[in-house]
Amino acid sequence: MQNKTPRDLDGHASTSRPPSDLRAPQVVDCGGVASVHLTLAISDYEHVREIAQGLLRADGITLTTLIFPSIEEITFRFTRGMEWDVSELSFGKYISLTSQGKAPMIAIPVFPSRVHRHSAIYVRRDAGIGTPKDLEGRAVGIPEWAQTAGIYVRGFLAESYGVDLGKIRWLQAGVSEPGRAEKVELRLPPAIRCEARPHSSLSAMLASGEIDAAISARAPDGFAPGGPVTRLFPDFRAEEQRLFKATRIFPIMHLITIRRAAFEQHPWIAMNLFKMFDAAKRRCLDRLRDFTCARIPLPWAAAVADEISTDYGPDPYPYGIEASRPTLEAFCRYAHDQGVTHRRMAVEELFPREVQATARV
Repeated sequence: MQNKTPRDLDGHASTSRPPSDLRAPQVVDCGGVASVHLTLAISDYEHVREIAQGLLRADGITLTTLIFPSIEEITFRFTRGMEWDVSELSFGKYISLTSQGKAPMIAIPVFPSRVHRHSAIYVRRDAGIGTPKDLEGRAVGIPEWAQTAGIYVRGFLAESYGVDLGKIRWLQAGVSEPGRAEKVELRLPPAIRCEARPHSSLSAMLASGEIDAAISARAPDGFAPGGPVTRLFPDFRAEEQRLFKATRIFPIMHLITIRRAAFEQHPWIAMNLFKMFDAAKRRCLDRLRDFTCARIPLPWAAAVADEISTDYGPDPYPYGIEASRPTLEAFCRYAHDQGVTHRRMAVEELFPREVQATARV
């Protein structure tokens, strides 16, 4: 029988490591106490600081933490090569792969990045775009159709502002550099036109006038006070607060995923990792609410943290399924309506049963 060359998620021939399902986590022994060694890739968050510093650990797990300055690099390397065991990952990429039945990772309901995204719509100052409906009939740039921020923005543009996404000409390119491409297979609705611009960037196309607006988590070049690019919603915080009060949607950008081979060999690691991340986040919130000294270099940070609790409750940054169900259900709907997923996903399909319930006393 002829051997087949292993291939990564983009279909490229793999010439280095074996497929991820052949790599089992190593068990390490320290003084007669064994633990499973896992590697973690994540961005530099205050609410994971104690994990990265080794001050908090998950029972039965020895963790090597890799801190990255860019979620783009984490997502790119993890989806292509599964280079580590536990990884922060774009929600858009994860839900797309899961809907296709070929995700080499599972997720736990830990959401290290949640960001309201009315601030992510940028327009040329001279384009005459003053309302969301003005985007119809225009050319709008995106870094990737499956970028999580863009999925949320298009979702609330369609559902809350009545924008017909099919009346927009969509152009895909890197924000500041050419060459960025989609990382998942899309099934765009018939009415949607999306063209790749591999040799240009959103910043360049805004400058030349090829696009009138861009939807991007990262600000394009030219966005500055008095510059040629401005936000569609100057008072974006007011719009975000209004939408949150109406829908209870607090956009989840990233989640924590585990290489499927590691999870299937040791399914208990999912809940143990969840508990570790949740403890780190709770301890972070306690620090931010402490008036004794300034935990972050901003005035009134502790007071602002308490004010936010008025609308968001005692835990303004919840992990777990039930506390985030409105957001998770909305994202499943947005992703399916926009052709990011190949079928409509239910919330419970996103996470293994091991993290869908906890013991009660």
